[in-house]
Amino acid sequence: MSPQPTAVLVHGAFADASGFAGVIRHLQAQGVRVRAPMNPLRGLASDAEAIARYTTTIEGPMVLVGHSYGGAVISQAAPTLKDVRALVFLSAFAPDAGESCASVMEPFPPSLLALNNEASPYDAPGAAGGPDLFIKIEQFHETFCADLSDDVAGPMAVSQRPLSAAAFTEPASAVGWRDIPSWYLVSEHDNAIPPDAERFMAERMGAVTEAINGSHTAFIANPVRVASFITKALAG
Repeated sequence: MSPQPTAVLVHGAFADASGFAGVIRHLQAQGVRVRAPMNPLRGLASDAEAIARYTTTIEGPMVLVGHSYGGAVISQAAPTLKDVRALVFLSAFAPDAGESCASVMEPFPPSLLALNNEASPYDAPGAAGGPDLFIKIEQFHETFCADLSDDVAGPMAVSQRPLSAAAFTEPASAVGWRDIPSWYLVSEHDNAIPPDAERFMAERMGAVTEAINGSHTAFIANPVRVASFITKALAG
């Protein structure tokens, strides 16, 4: 029998891999090998390359899991990798070739994220050009993680990792979900990506789709449910 895949968890914008802590604990308790690398958040192609390089340290098959912007990154990276068994999108972007994270949302009503982000007055360090994007601190809780407590959301708001505007508008040039079995977990109360946009992306890729009664960070609020979803993809 082939070895069980390693779950590679790729975080999105305004957060870091520590948000996966609950999911990691539940996966590890089931004997799943897990890795959660840093996503640079500097540019789609360069971020995908960074994740691809990281995965060269992993032996055997993999399932790539992306939250939010991390979904675009795993889809961009997957075609260059060996033995990716599945892609899992958690409230995530899944642009087609020529689309960006920004453009794939354009047909849908603006989310709170579209209304509550602000650009830095400086150019984004290490990015192609233009500013960094942050969520306004006073709107962070409702916009990003409405189902988390104040004592969790407060520190997240003031420690958010910005996404370069260049990354958000950079078109995808590779699309892993076209050729790799995909799974999509829609967050029904997502204020960052419109749930209808999530359903559109999931249906377009022919993903195995489930919905969760949660915010953009439902994987933090309900790690047991999300870990269970990931294990289904690991089992094929």
